Amino acid sequence: MSQAILFPGQGAQFEGMGRDWCEADEAARETFAEADRILGFSLSAACWESGADVHRTDIAQPGIFVTSAAAVRALEARGLERSAAAATCGLSLGEYTALWCAGSLEFADGLRLVRLRGEAMQAASERTPSGMVSLMGADEATATALAEVGSEGGVCSVANLNAPGQIIVSGELAALDRLEAAASEHGVRRTRRLVVAGGFHSECMRPAADRLAAALLDVDLRPPTVPFYSNVNAEPTDDPGRIAEQLAAQVCSPVLWQRTMEALVTSGVSEFLEPAPGRVLAGLMKKIAPSARVESAASPDATVP
Repeated sequence: MSQAILFPGQGAQFEGMGRDWCEADEAARETFAEADRILGFSLSAACWESGADVHRTDIAQPGIFVTSAAAVRALEARGLERSAAAATCGLSLGEYTALWCAGSLEFADGLRLVRLRGEAMQAASERTPSGMVSLMGADEATATALAEVGSEGGVCSVANLNAPGQIIVSGELAALDRLEAAASEHGVRRTRRLVVAGGFHSECMRPAADRLAAALLDVDLRPPTVPFYSNVNAEPTDDPGRIAEQLAAQVCSPVLWQRTMEALVTSGVSEFLEPAPGRVLAGLMKKIAPSARVESAASPDATVP
């Protein structure tokens, strides 16, 4: 298999995610049923029922993890060999699914970790009023300069380097107010406040990072069977201890998605598979490496490459 497998992070969630896979495939149904048993509540209901808040961080994160795993298991029944992937990685939360896909993390351990991660990030958000701002058309230097302006009002730093022209800054609300007021002076044509619980990938999440680091001490991580690329340094990592450190650090550090995709392309990977939910990563790849091919498996109609 010449493809790398990419997994989406928070923001890809939507009401009903995974339901179509479960209606079409027994392996997907069993994956959601297994998740419900592990968590002790109906994650499927939280993702599917009208009125349930699938966008809450503590629901969205396990929901995305399970939806992606369900799609992969369904595709395996059609011939997908994940152990033969060229590489795997995920955007933020998606790293946990990538590690499960690469055989480094058991499904139950991954699910418990992302549930804890979501709860811890939700709690940190409620403790410190914070948020995230997308800077339309800004480059990294401009985003860094604006974050420095914002930091005069509190925590403020670059959070996501997703693709050319798609950079996100994170921080306390007063800091983001200062940043937005100064954006036009730095040549940023438009800013957009994201609908998220808090300032992810910034020091606002330090309590969550500490909780996650403690939980990772009790998890059996194994060397991945295929190259796993980390968001923290955009490099392949196969040492379980280092992977655990990076998973904890990632909660407060920038997501280097563009650099990670560029590293994969430079290594010779030109084809990618993006399991459900959504097609966010395919959209980013068009901006990062337009010649790369991304197969979307957003729905059960997808075929195995």
